[in-house]
This record gives sequence, C-alpha cells and structure tokens, in this order.
Amino acid sequence: MESMKQETVQDSAIPHTPRVGVYICRCGGNISDVVDTDHVAEICRLIPGVAVSKVHTFMCSDPGQQTISDDIRQEKLDRVVVASCSPFLHELTFRGAVMRSKMNPYLYEHVNIREQCSWAHKHDPRGATAKAIQLISAAVGKLSHSTPLEKIRLPNHRRAMVVGGGPAGMKVAADLAACGIPVVLVERSDRLGGKLPILNRLFPNGQAATELAAKLESQVLSNPKIEVLLKSEVTTVSGFIGNFEVAIHGDFGPSGHATDIHTTVGVIVMATGFKPYVPTDGEFNFKRHPAVVTTVDFNALLSKQKGDARTFQFDGRCIRSIAFIHCVGSRQVDGVHTPAVDGRINTYCSRVCCTTVLNQALQVRQRFPDTRVYDLHQDIRTYGRGHEEYYTDASRAGVVFYRYHGQEPPEVTNTNGPTSPLRISVKDYLSWGEELEIEADMVVLAVGMTPGPCETLVDQLKLPRGEDRFLQEIHPKLRPVEISVNGVLLAGTSQAPMNIQETLAAAGAAAVKARAMFTTEEVELNPYVAEVDAHLCEGSGACLTQCEYDGALAMVEILQDGHTVRKAHVNAGLCVGCGACVAVCPTQAINVSGWRIDQYDAMVDGLVRDLTPTTI
Repeated sequence: MESMKQETVQDSAIPHTPRVGVYICRCGGNISDVVDTDHVAEICRLIPGVAVSKVHTFMCSDPGQQTISDDIRQEKLDRVVVASCSPFLHELTFRGAVMRSKMNPYLYEHVNIREQCSWAHKHDPRGATAKAIQLISAAVGKLSHSTPLEKIRLPNHRRAMVVGGGPAGMKVAADLAACGIPVVLVERSDRLGGKLPILNRLFPNGQAATELAAKLESQVLSNPKIEVLLKSEVTTVSGFIGNFEVAIHGDFGPSGHATDIHTTVGVIVMATGFKPYVPTDGEFNFKRHPAVVTTVDFNALLSKQKGDARTFQFDGRCIRSIAFIHCVGSRQVDGVHTPAVDGRINTYCSRVCCTTVLNQALQVRQRFPDTRVYDLHQDIRTYGRGHEEYYTDASRAGVVFYRYHGQEPPEVTNTNGPTSPLRISVKDYLSWGEELEIEADMVVLAVGMTPGPCETLVDQLKLPRGEDRFLQEIHPKLRPVEISVNGVLLAGTSQAPMNIQETLAAAGAAAVKARAMFTTEEVELNPYVAEVDAHLCEGSGACLTQCEYDGALAMVEILQDGHTVRKAHVNAGLCVGCGACVAVCPTQAINVSGWRIDQYDAMVDGLVRDLTPTTI
C-alpha cells in the first residue's frame, strides 16, 4: 500500500509573504442585511498578507467566480478566502474556481458568515459584523501557514456489493449491472423480494405487488453481471472506498453446505430494509385475543376472503365490525409506551401506515358492505401524491373516524372469551374529548417500520444511526443517500420509512452515486488525514489507543540509522482526520494535513488581532 503513504511536510514556513484575496458575499441580502459587508472588506485590507478585499452580491455566480479567477492572475494571488454561506453549499464551487486558475485548491479557505454571523446574530448587526471580521482574520492566519496539498489516490475495484435483496436492493443491482458494473447481491433469506411478496396491491396505482417483484427479480437473475447469494450474510468487512475486503458466509456452495467466500468491492450499498413493528404481549390485547391482528396479518386475511361474501370472515365467524388503530409502534410517547430493549421508544412517524389503513378500510367497505369499519387515529398523514384520496373515499364509503391524543391511547379489553366482541375505550377529540366505548369483532393494529438487521456492518464500518435507529443520511438535499463513511451508500428503507415509490427512487439515486464512483480507475480523497513525522515518532503507541477507526493507524518496523525501530503509520484510506491521535502524541509527531497545530495557532492569533482603526 505504498500509494497510501503521505509526504510529511517537515517545514511549514512559507518562502514568501502570501498574497491573499478576500471575497465577501452579500448573498442577495441574506448576509448584507445584517453584516456591513463593505465595512468588512475595508477592515480586511488591514490584515497582513491580504492583497485584495472585495464584495459581490452573489459570489457563487459566474461573474463572482470570474472575479476571483481574474484577480488570481492579475494580482498574483496565491491564497483565497471566500466569506459567504455554508461550505456544504459552495465550498466545492470555489475550490473549482481556484483550480481553473491554476491555483492549488487547498490554498482556499471557506468562511461561513451567513449561518454563523448574519443568521445567528440578526438582532445585533454590529456584533455580527465584528464577528465576520474575526472569522476572516482567522482564516487568513491559517492560510499564511498553509502548504499545497494533493488529493489521495487509491486503487478502485470496479465491483459493487448490495446488501439486501428486497425491492431497493434489486433495483440498485439491476441499474448498476445495466451500466456494465459487476454486482454481488447478498440476501439472508432464501428468496429475493423482501416484503413485496406479503403485500397485495400497491397504492396509489393498484399494481399487483407480485408483478413488481417478478419484474425486478427477472432483471436481476437475467443479468450475468449480477451474482446473487441467497441464504447468505456478510460476516466481516474492512477497508475503505474502492477497496473493501468482504467475507460472506452462506449456503450457496454446489453441495448446499455452508461456505465462506472472500471478495473485494469498491462500493457497498446498504439495502437492508425494514421490519414491521411487533406489538408487545398484551399491547392493545395483542396475542391475548385471536381477533387482534396487525395490518401485515390483515393484508394476508384480505387476500384469502371469498369474493361473494358481504361480511368479512375470520376463524369461521362473520366479522361485523372492525376497528383500526393507528400509530402502533410509531409516534410513541415517553412515559406512556414501553421502551424497547435499548431503553428508547419510537418517536418517529412511519409514514406509510395511515395510507395502509385507509386502503385496507376502504377495501373492507367496498368488498364487505355489511361490515362496519372504525378508524382511530392521532391524525391522518397521507404522504404521497394521490394518497389523500384514500381518506376522502374512505369517508364517503362510511368509515367512521375517531381522533385520540398520543398520550391517551385507546384501551382494548375483552372479558368474555375469544369469540366475544372486543371493547375499545377512547377519548375522541373530534367530539371535543368525549369518552366513548366501541365494540368491534376485530381490531387491526397499524404497525410501523423498524430498521432491518445490519448490526455486523454497522459495527465494523462504524456506520452512524439516527435517533430512530435507521442508518443516517448525511443530508437529504445536499448529499442524499450518502452516509459519512466514504464508499457506503443507502437505498430504500435502510435509512427511513418509505413507501415503494420512494424506495425505488432512493435505490435509483444510490445506483447513480455508485456508478459515479467507478468512472475512474483510482479513488480520489481529500488529503485531510493524519501525517506522521518519522523523525519525531518514538513508537509509543499512544495514538493507537485513541484511534477509533480500525486499521487507520498501525505500528510498523522500519530501518533507521542502522536500527530497526517502531513507527506509527497512517492508512490514508481509513483515516478520517479526526485528530484524536494528535492530542495524545507525546512528541507531537502527528498532525492532520491542512489542520496542523501551527495553523490553529495562527487562527487564534487572527481571532484576537486588533483590526479596528475605525468604528463599526
């Protein structure tokens, strides 16, 4: 892995006085309505090393970027600071602008004076203006000690692994294979399809779920670029983007016996799906009365009903009334609902449950007109185009709605045996809090979604989870379907509750992102990783005890002055540049490229620099 070694900068001194260009963005008023941007530009000219200080209404626009490019050439600038909005939006934009002007992109520094100044201190324009000057001064100080950096380039294995063979996993695999990218699809069950086979028809288009499952499965099985491994699980995974080493255990050998295979992939797509919430024993009388079922169970019961019956049939009985209860396992309230084994409750909305209930309730009223239907909900949330029509149609079909508060859920009781009606007590806020009792022959619990099993990969790759325990996307708008671990992508309900249309859309997005990672033979990473000065390193190993990323740091033996000595070595593909090792090194032999200690010192000096010859 010689290609992963980083050149250590032994001398951070700059051979000449830097010429820094400072560019302040008005952001169409988002910044300049609070921050006096013209005054900021005037004061920034006093900072040592600043050769140019300008203001533009939209620095990210083509004319704004062209201003930077022209100044780099005409004013001989060798460093640039842009003070504008969040770096999540335009850091890459400005980095690209300086690259086009033949300047090293890592001699550019982004300062966020929108979120951190104008938005944070909108009632204090003077303070916001002063803070903007301080932040820019710190950035200039850092740049005065910056050295050119180069991207880390690593080999890229042009093969993807998709974990999960549900609709999302099949969609990702089919899309990638259609682009000529080899895929290994790992599914722990003995079939593809995930939860699709247990569904009846999909809303709102009414397509048969089995039809969609068969279409996706055909696309997967007919493509020779896809290797399908059923009854298989990923047991170990290590490495980094472009170079993930994976071990898979399964019953896919020719003899049918358990086998282990090892492979290398460049990208991993998590399509691990969801599990329906399982009510606890006794929750709404679940498991204690045979006629208390979940929406998953009820969907199967619906598909088995005779077409000519006017009343829903169950266990040899005519069911003349059915009550649906929403938000079972979703939108739970602390102190009211029983926590899971990890001590947490499910406070999130599962998004698909309301439409599922309305769809099932409408089917009952249309197919079995002699069966009454009651709907008990906190509120109706019909996500998705056309889903609101289910509520309208259910109302017109005679479904009776009751609304309860989350901290006062309905109570379901039964004292007269398994064939007697269930009694539901509820405080109905559609009738101003009136306490009501409803008798129903069947109770259907609208269970939410919980994350699918993926503990091995979460632990070994350090994948982040949200408060809802689903895998956590970096940002739904700026970096959709991406996770904080480079080379790992999310597809479908592994990241959040979704309906089938959203699941397939997210899977398509993951496939596009994965394909983009295979456009070159090498993976390019930002150089902000730890670097070791071998002359200062004494091999104490203190850095290893603090590193939380397996394989990012290791002790290696090298020959120095005729003696074999132990030195710390950084795996640039696994290091995330967190700096934990820097803090504990007794000889200060480790720094993070682009964020060295001397740069931090210069930033502090810039923050406290006196730059107020005129009043703000």
